[in-house]
Amino acid sequence: MSLAYPIARSLEEATQPGVKTARSLSEAVSLAPGYRVERLETGWLHLPEAEAIAMLAAQGADGPAGHLQRYEDTSGHVVIAVSWWLIVDPKSPPKPRPAPPPPPEAASPSAESDHTDDLYFRRGRTKTKRRKASDPNQLDLFKTPKGA
Repeated sequence: MSLAYPIARSLEEATQPGVKTARSLSEAVSLAPGYRVERLETGWLHLPEAEAIAMLAAQGADGPAGHLQRYEDTSGHVVIAVSWWLIVDPKSPPKPRPAPPPPPEAASPSAESDHTDDLYFRRGRTKTKRRKASDPNQLDLFKTPKGA
């Protein structure tokens, strides 16, 4: 079964029961006449445990599959990810997606920080494979004959 996502203008509208769903962009375009399908959007809901369970249970076997996903934040609270086809008025210009934040500046490694590579390379725990010297009595099949 493939994933079906609601077609909505906002996160609140995407979580309402009875909203139209589409599995592909072309299907979303055909089900939303008069609107422009902007993109597949993902929003986050921070809900109490009971509300999150009720929202996931309301999805049911007949409802869209996969547009609701349950996660936990760093403190253990429930977070629901909602994915939906974002539709906008065709007269409005397309909004550019916000640029991702710049990566944090690399801090100098402190003496207390531990790095996985240090476990293997700092103390010489890995050994390179040393080639054994060949036996002089061994027959060499690919040696060029003398005088050739």
